[in-house]
Amino acid sequence: MLVKTQVKYIQSLSQKKFRDEEGVFVAEGPKIVEELLEAGNTDLVQLYAESGWAQKQSSLPQDLVQTVTPAEMERISFLQTPHQVLGIFRKPVFPSGLSLRNKISLMLDTVQDPGNLGTIIRCADWFGINTVICSRESADVFNPKVVQSTMAGIARVRVLYEDLPQFLQEHSDIPVYAATLNGTPLPKLGAIKEGILLIGNESRGISEELLQMSRHRITIPRIGKAESLNAAVATGIILFALGFAPGFNKPV
Repeated sequence: MLVKTQVKYIQSLSQKKFRDEEGVFVAEGPKIVEELLEAGNTDLVQLYAESGWAQKQSSLPQDLVQTVTPAEMERISFLQTPHQVLGIFRKPVFPSGLSLRNKISLMLDTVQDPGNLGTIIRCADWFGINTVICSRESADVFNPKVVQSTMAGIARVRVLYEDLPQFLQEHSDIPVYAATLNGTPLPKLGAIKEGILLIGNESRGISEELLQMSRHRITIPRIGKAESLNAAVATGIILFALGFAPGFNKPV
């Protein structure tokens, strides 16, 4: 049975301040929890699970699994429709050092929608992109909505928060490809083996300062009349083009 202090603690983790203080994040649902358990770089702190799911997890340390009722799960869940299991995990630990050489990395300029950020991380995971550099104004990667949207990509993709102009100055030898509405169409771009793909804010796009620091401006050719594409959708299309379309390099 859950006690009030447990409920209060779990609910506090909806706020970045408390997640940072504790060094943890929350994930919900059998699939994402099971993938995080297998990832190896996210230590389990505590699992809260309904009996049907908990009884199938005999390999888990039983002192870290607490059985709860559906009503109790509703009290601690951050979702409108709670899943069978909620896990609290330590934030993932990645190897020290950062190299942008011989690979494609992502840079996000103030992507503030949690669903967009999570989906972009999921796309990065799918295409083998292991580094995402975010502006400090972007959504928090450990926001529960972001975590859910990554579908465990959060354990495999390193997400950094940096002063983007300063970061680009420090890595000026790496070409930057800014996704814009008016740039070189992807089919004309040619192969890319190294670079930073820069994606802008959902409504304002990429800041002028960062545009000026970008070596290339690229665009997805438009056929219809839509004014723009969702940031996460655009990211997926561009990564596909860079990695799989005829005439482009394979993912690195």
